[in-house]
This record gives sequence, C-alpha cells and structure tokens, in this order.
Amino acid sequence: MKFNVAQLLKAQVGTARQYDIDEEIDRIDDLTPVSHLTGKVKLTRIPAGVLVEADLHLTLALACSRCLEELTYPLHLNFSEEFEPTIDVVTGTELPEPEDANTFTIDANHILDLTEAVREYVLLALPMQPLCSEACAGLCPKCGQNLNRGKCDCPTSPADSRLSVLAQLLEDQETDKE
Repeated sequence: MKFNVAQLLKAQVGTARQYDIDEEIDRIDDLTPVSHLTGKVKLTRIPAGVLVEADLHLTLALACSRCLEELTYPLHLNFSEEFEPTIDVVTGTELPEPEDANTFTIDANHILDLTEAVREYVLLALPMQPLCSEACAGLCPKCGQNLNRGKCDCPTSPADSRLSVLAQLLEDQETDKE
C-alpha cells in the first residue's frame, strides 16, 4: 500500500487522486487475515501534505474468547489521516520534524506508505473479547471440554457450599424448561 505522491505534492491544494485497493496481507502483528484488504483510498493535497481518506474491508481469523474456537471476523475500516512530507518535493531540502511525534510521514522518496496506519486501525477495530456466538458456552473450568459440543462429566456442585441453594435453583429452572 505504497503510493508515490511526488506529483500530488507539486499540485495545488485540493487536488485529489483516488485508488482502488486489493492487497494480500500476510500478517498484522499476531493476526492472520483470511481475505485481501479491499476498498478505496482517496489522497488529497492539503497545505501540510496529503490527507488520506480510506474505506477498507478485511476479514481476520480470531479465537473466541470463551471456547477458543477459530472464527472469522469481518472488519470495516474507515479513517482519515494526514501525512506530512519529510523532504521538500521542489527543492529537495529536508523539512523540520512534525510537531506531533505520532504524525504519519511521507519518506524521502515521496512514498506514502499506508501499512502502519492500516495496522493501527485494524488493532483499534478489534473486539476486546471476540465471540463465535453470543450464546457461546465456553470451556469447562475443570476438564477444558468445549461446552458448545455437549456437557462434560464434571460435577457441577458449587465450590462454596453457601451457593448450593443457587445451584438448586438453576437445576430447577433447567428441569422446568424440559
């Protein structure tokens, strides 16, 4: 996802270019994409450099936080970021460092690389606890069996005898449902 923006940096403020994205990505940190990164990117010349407006789609393989089964999670990334040049495109002189250390920059060859911005937005868009389904039963805390596939043979007595009354209520509810 690299774009040569030398001509765009020479253009008037407001000049825009639009690109379709269809890129294969191997990994994003420890995440495995199961689809190509697709979408559209618009690059607009602004006084400080280039404004990137991205509308991207990607599907990742994640592990369910309850049962640890693999699931596919579609992501929609919609973001705008400013990229500032490090070298003046006309004179070739080095420009001062951006005031904000977290500002995205355009390299000395006038290449705008979206890889880091996409990585950051993917990580921000991930759910804190991905679930294969809202009704996921998770794993048995004693034997580790996936409870979505059926009950295990572990005793279901509460760890604290004071909770036995609540356990009896749950059993009564399950009996009433059947």
